[in-house]
Amino acid sequence: MVEDLPVTTEQQPARAAEAAEPMAAVRRGLALLVAGGMFMEILDGTVIAPAAPHIADGFGVPAVAVNVAVTAYVLTLAVLVPISGWLADRFGARRIFLTAILVFTLASAGCALAPSLPVLTATRVIQGAGGAMMVPVGRLVVLRTTAKTDLIRAIAYLTWPALVAPVIAPAVGGVLATYASWRWIFVLNVPLGLAGAVLTLWLVPDLRGEPRRLDWCGFLLTAVGVAALVVGLESVGSTRPDPAVYATSLAVAGAALAVGVVYLLRTAHPLVDLRILRTATFRVTAFGGSVYRAALAGLLVIALFAGNVGIKPATTPLMRRFGIRTVMLAAVGASALILAAMALLQPTTPMPLLVALLVASGVARSIGFTAYNSVAFADVPAERMTSANTLNATLQELGSGLGVAVGALLVRLGGALGFAQGGGGFRFAFVVLAAVFLVPAVEAFLLPRSAGSVVTGRG
Repeated sequence: MVEDLPVTTEQQPARAAEAAEPMAAVRRGLALLVAGGMFMEILDGTVIAPAAPHIADGFGVPAVAVNVAVTAYVLTLAVLVPISGWLADRFGARRIFLTAILVFTLASAGCALAPSLPVLTATRVIQGAGGAMMVPVGRLVVLRTTAKTDLIRAIAYLTWPALVAPVIAPAVGGVLATYASWRWIFVLNVPLGLAGAVLTLWLVPDLRGEPRRLDWCGFLLTAVGVAALVVGLESVGSTRPDPAVYATSLAVAGAALAVGVVYLLRTAHPLVDLRILRTATFRVTAFGGSVYRAALAGLLVIALFAGNVGIKPATTPLMRRFGIRTVMLAAVGASALILAAMALLQPTTPMPLLVALLVASGVARSIGFTAYNSVAFADVPAERMTSANTLNATLQELGSGLGVAVGALLVRLGGALGFAQGGGGFRFAFVVLAAVFLVPAVEAFLLPRSAGSVVTGRG
């Protein structure tokens, strides 16, 4: 048979090229599949807010009561993300990813059929559980199956959902709730989820890590700390914050997370290995990247979409040409200047100038997120990828919530300090957030010029 003939030396390069093409296609398909899952998860985290009045009318409850369904989803995500890496190692990435997609899809159908707010809240919890497994495990598979030299391209696929979904979610939620029914917000996930489940069987390899016992103590400390922090931040960011709620929640969060950090650093096999923070390129994303993400949260309007998507094809060439450190510093600096410029906006500011400013903000945001996501795992050893991915996913969930809460708090603080007239509270918030960018700027500056060269290919 032809298959049994020996391969000559001259034929080997051709055979290698033939084998490489389908493998590259499969990896691209895998990255796009995971990106699609991320898109659904992020979209569902933000799409319900603009539809809240319609949901409230349907259930006969006040609009503010619908916030419990939003908080339930975010809280479940944040609490369960830390356990996702252990589940993937224990039961296999394909099985967990497939289960997560099916859970998310079935829960979406349950949300669409919910007869009351308590049922909607319960199905949102289940949906959040699916999302908590789906996104981190999917990203972990991409990281484990992608060579360092190709990581920057794979990360580019995984970055667009975080840029696009929060921008279009208000429009999607508002349009569907107004002209169709809020239930269609969740119905749309069903065919997408079923298609994703089929593609999972084809595209996702059955990767497994070293089996280990679940660190229950680490999980409980992390879960309590993260849950309390989310509740506290949600309360701070609400229109009518309750000091007793957020003070108690943040105190519990601080205590649980402090004890948790000490425990995780001392135990031999922690749920989340914090020692990975000793890797400088990962640490700059974990800390500086979280601050960067938090400072930009809440600035998402439709003009940002044009900047986000328009600059996306150029982000990889920019990092290859100038290096990740230089691009990161430029994005942070530009974001700070744009926030400072927003503080100068007046009611008489021409609309074209405002749109240009928002587009520029989208450009800086897209470049910054791509740079941070690309450098995060550049120097992480393969055997520590699970812990690094789990920790990064947890910090991303908390960073966005922290940004919204801090932004709302700064607006109120600006009003209390006498800046309320003429939108002064917002001006105060923009100026303070611009100053906050000093944190990621300093961290990026301290990185060596060669940071991330393994993924950019620079010498």
